[in-house]
Amino acid sequence: MPRRRPLPDAVLADMLGRLATALAAGIDLRRAWASEAARAPARLRPVMEAVSAALAGGAGLGAALAEAGAAFPPFVRGMVAVGDETGHEPETLRSVSETLRAQLRAQRSLRQSLAQPAFQLAVAAVVVGILILVAGLLRDAQGRPIDLLGTGLAGPSGLAWYLALLTAAVVFVLLGVRFAAADWRAGGIVRRVGALVPVVGPAARAAEAAAWCRAASLASGAGLPAGRLASLAALVAPGLALDPHDLEETLRGGATLADAVSATGRFPRVVVEAIDVGELTGTTAEALDRLADDLDDEARRGIAAAARGAGFLVWAAVAGLIALVVVRIFSSYVGMIQDAARGI
Repeated sequence: MPRRRPLPDAVLADMLGRLATALAAGIDLRRAWASEAARAPARLRPVMEAVSAALAGGAGLGAALAEAGAAFPPFVRGMVAVGDETGHEPETLRSVSETLRAQLRAQRSLRQSLAQPAFQLAVAAVVVGILILVAGLLRDAQGRPIDLLGTGLAGPSGLAWYLALLTAAVVFVLLGVRFAAADWRAGGIVRRVGALVPVVGPAARAAEAAAWCRAASLASGAGLPAGRLASLAALVAPGLALDPHDLEETLRGGATLADAVSATGRFPRVVVEAIDVGELTGTTAEALDRLADDLDDEARRGIAAAARGAGFLVWAAVAGLIALVVVRIFSSYVGMIQDAARGI
């Protein structure tokens, strides 16, 4: 049965890298794929067998991967099909594997940058829950619970409300992130507003441009026409998609690829300049590949800076929370002392 979800990038990168090595050594594709199927985990066997069956029927690797449904991302299927068409399967597979590894490094960097702020936020949420529970045990002179946070939540019932609100907030944030990601790719209001946010906006644009440059570099290196290049690059960077037919018409009118990309107003200036230099020197693939590395570094630095800023904000929020609790407890006891002095 075709798999409905893509294989993990790490699995794909390793698999395609080994296939590239095997094919470069002269091993038959079907034999090489059979070796991969034999070492695949049991949960992936149906996918591997579907591809094996298509290869046994005479299909190329690109068409065989399509038989596995959504197991292989569109960009991978598209680039592998390009390798079939051009007769450069080992080189294409190796390039796709390296591209997937670059994406994994970027994702790993993002997770590492966000780990500390996420941990601090989780600790803050736990501390708030404990304070709400403890507030139900403290009493003022009239025997009423002391509201440590000023939220009206205290004791087990307050904790239950807090957990329900916290769960709702987490769900809302997750849905908001999914919507924001989709809207960013579609070039909606999130993209327009997010691009104006210091540090975060430039980092997101750099990461997207890096993905586009890597895909375009692979397509250009394979000798694809501009329309096909645009189609494949759009699979990994939808927010920078170019209409293939319009692009071909523009180029036939005498414009360069750099002119067409610049006219959209959505590409960073460095990308336009790299394409322009590449077209003049005949090294578009190499220029875009080098730029992709630079943009990845820029995105990582921006994400790390944003994470440090988020960590500081969380720390400041926790410090403010502690100060609030101290002040409210102190105020409560001062009030009890004043009430006792007045004989209340």
